[in-house]
Amino acid sequence: MKLVIMIPCLNEEATLPIVLKTIPKRIKGIDKIELLLIDDGSTDRTRVVAKALGVKNFLIHTTNQGLSRSFRHGLNRALAMGADIIVLTEGDNQYPQERIPDLIKPILAGQADVVIADRQTQTIPYFSRRKKFFQKLGTAVLNLAAGTNLPDAISGFRAYSRAAAMQLNPIADYSWATETTIQAAHKGHAITILPIKTNPKLRESRQFKNSWQHIRRSSVTIVRAFVMYKPYALFFPISGLLLIIGLVPLINFLIIDLAAKHPVGPRHLQGLIIGSILIVGAFISFTLGVIADLIRINRMLLEDQLELAKKNSYGDKQQKNRLVKEP
Repeated sequence: MKLVIMIPCLNEEATLPIVLKTIPKRIKGIDKIELLLIDDGSTDRTRVVAKALGVKNFLIHTTNQGLSRSFRHGLNRALAMGADIIVLTEGDNQYPQERIPDLIKPILAGQADVVIADRQTQTIPYFSRRKKFFQKLGTAVLNLAAGTNLPDAISGFRAYSRAAAMQLNPIADYSWATETTIQAAHKGHAITILPIKTNPKLRESRQFKNSWQHIRRSSVTIVRAFVMYKPYALFFPISGLLLIIGLVPLINFLIIDLAAKHPVGPRHLQGLIIGSILIVGAFISFTLGVIADLIRINRMLLEDQLELAKKNSYGDKQQKNRLVKEP
């Protein structure tokens, strides 16, 4: 059983030694632990420090491409390395690496496909009230999109089984945690939560400049998730609302104006025009919902093919194990 621990880094020469020192060297149930450092365009001595501390596996971005792309590329590299379990932490020492055995325990026991650490954000002292509020709001909206009830769905300290990692296909350039949580939920992965206490802050976050930027980018990911996985839940309510609003002036025109037979003709033509436009909008929204659902079905079929391609490329270890056990 091999565990690969991914560590995305951007200029982390100061904090990386602390991270590497606190990663367990042995874990019960794991035969081999390998570290994969993802250097996302660092301009300091991050890579030199990592090599000096024994890291042997590197994925290097010559320019900064962001955490989402680092996760996507690192996930594929970890699968190619033969990982049975993949853990993601960060190079800023935000997360308690000594809890990795607890993080992967549900996967080893066959009780979970994905384990997400709950940072208990409302208790983090260096989070402002505004940040705590937006974290809570963002998680609530994400749970609505994913159909889950997770306390900290955007935590970056998490573990994946090999089978779960094979089925993840992140495409967003931002909010990888949001996107992959939604994907995991819609693929029926068993998700378990592990409460943790984060380490003291050593530096400011580099993922976004302010909360509004984070909200704006995360909102795009969540809306895309609704379109991909729940198109009816997005387009049909809009269609129904437009239809109801559009019928009001139309009925007013048909019943009141035409029945009254005004000598100078109907007086609410503007209502007729507005109502007609809204009803056309309702029909367009309904049609978009049908088209989006067809695209969703096609995406599911393509993802099945992509999973088969990954298994052929990286090797289906589960299938090999079954063949060995069979007489």
